[in-house]
Amino acid sequence: MVNPTHLETLIAVLRTGSFAGAARQLGYTGSAVSQQIAAFERDTNLTLFERDARGIRATAAAEALGSHANEVFSALSVFDDEIRKLSEGAAGSVRFGSFPSASQQLLPAAVTEFIRKRPDVDLHLEEGEPDNLAPLIISRELDLALAYTYDLAPSKWPVNAKVIPLFSEDLIAFVPPGHELSGSTARISQLAGERWINTQSTSRGAIAFERMCANAGFSPDIRYRSNNYNVVASFVRSGLGVALIPALAAATLEDGDTDTASLSDVTVQRHVVLLKSAANESPALEFLIAAIERASQRLASRTLGIKLDSRLSRKRAN
Repeated sequence: MVNPTHLETLIAVLRTGSFAGAARQLGYTGSAVSQQIAAFERDTNLTLFERDARGIRATAAAEALGSHANEVFSALSVFDDEIRKLSEGAAGSVRFGSFPSASQQLLPAAVTEFIRKRPDVDLHLEEGEPDNLAPLIISRELDLALAYTYDLAPSKWPVNAKVIPLFSEDLIAFVPPGHELSGSTARISQLAGERWINTQSTSRGAIAFERMCANAGFSPDIRYRSNNYNVVASFVRSGLGVALIPALAAATLEDGDTDTASLSDVTVQRHVVLLKSAANESPALEFLIAAIERASQRLASRTLGIKLDSRLSRKRAN
């Protein structure tokens, strides 16, 4: 591979017509210029200058290399600029994943901010549940993932994943319009006889819910299951049952006339985190994390039932 310093020295010798002239132009000694040209000749297996008692004369090979120098230096300049942009987080790509309610409530503001500040970075989103997204962090198919875990049913993240807490969500009771507990504060046991709408039985939320009910002394009558909270809320509105919905998901369900109740004895929360590979230190990735953290702070300030992680609360205070 051609040494750019040697090429620069060659151009200076061609321009000045001597090793001494090139040395003055470049700030080297004449001996250093001679050594660099000799090294260039060894590297390329070419004779670049004919040397005699009167001085040096460029060969056709030297002239040919010199004619391409501007192209080489232009390409190197572009390459150096790309390196600078990558090191500043202003170029490259970030592949990230998210679960639906975070995609709707959190990501639009974070992604908009990121694109405004880093327009040359390509972002790619893949949506899915945490159990599907977490392995993609370790395989490096994703650089970052928004995920969640529940009290009573904690997720086991990959050993090599770095976990960055964002916020915690209360669980909000959705009841049909006109329900006797609508707008009141109650205990979950007062809903023990209701039909329930819940997420799929293998989901962390469903596991935590059933353990919560067991702790309250009853087994819930779960009639309908869907991982789409819009579907869950629609069933509740239609009088088909009641449901517990995390605050972030509840905030997406603004239309309709579903009533809510406050459950005083439900302390189980859903905790939203970011997952990344501990070895992934991409500057662009760090900018996206910061944008998501700022979006989380704004979301918590306006959304009932969402509380920032203490680390983010300290950042906000500062």
